[in-house]
Amino acid sequence: MLGLSRFDPMKRVICFDDFDRGFCGWTQLVGNYEHDLDSMLPGYAQHTQPQLSNLSHWDAGTHGSIDGTYALKIATRARAGAQNTAIKRLTFRKPCPIRLEFYFTFKPEATELALSETDVRSIGFLYDLQQGDQGDRGGPGDRVMPHFRFLNATGGEHLQRWQYKDKTTALKPLGTQGKTLTHYHLAPEGWQDLPGGGQKLCYNEIPTKVNWHYVRFDFDLRTMQSLELQCNDRVYDVRSARPIVMPAMRNLWCMLNVAFFVETDVDKRAMLYIDSACLSGDF
Repeated sequence: MLGLSRFDPMKRVICFDDFDRGFCGWTQLVGNYEHDLDSMLPGYAQHTQPQLSNLSHWDAGTHGSIDGTYALKIATRARAGAQNTAIKRLTFRKPCPIRLEFYFTFKPEATELALSETDVRSIGFLYDLQQGDQGDRGGPGDRVMPHFRFLNATGGEHLQRWQYKDKTTALKPLGTQGKTLTHYHLAPEGWQDLPGGGQKLCYNEIPTKVNWHYVRFDFDLRTMQSLELQCNDRVYDVRSARPIVMPAMRNLWCMLNVAFFVETDVDKRAMLYIDSACLSGDF
């Protein structure tokens, strides 16, 4: 398969998403609520549905994806610090090494005739995982959330470095039934620089041009440990980049969620485009 040949999957392909075929199960990350939608945390309330985009621009028309027409488009609101997220919700059938690969590009909305290379604050990806109901110790395990982002810019300063996160906000009970908790794990606090994680990405010379980048992330579901992160020609050992860890939640056994996110640094929409993504495992 031509599209799959650009990836280096492990032995079994769990899913291969080429967005010329549609949304492929990617959807809006809706925050938890109970009885009242207003109980949703503001971080989640800002999220909107991802779209399929042919990367149209005002000057050249349609850019298209790598080898087709459509990419998954995740766009923020036009407010500095606004975020948006797309998620795919799965479960796993065997704790094993897994690999996420994807091709991405990012741009702010081209509303001015300027390069605008510091208008996007960050783009990133995460897993939301939970061990099985028996776990490796014969009892419930943990909920584990490895987060990585490319911090592009803050306050107009071009920073261009990879970061990880090992803390979330405090858990907040919702409603009256004692079944639902919430927390905003994409809050701006708590990001840490990945050692040696500075990297300059290709960002073409006018505000409507894009170039696609490759990312590979290896993770072990047996040990719940990050292993290796690759972006284009750079490979990072991320075993010391601790994930967010919290006690297992009552209904999330064997959860394997994957998410992409984007954040704007100015009062202008920021867009993360995913051309295609492949999730595979060594089982």
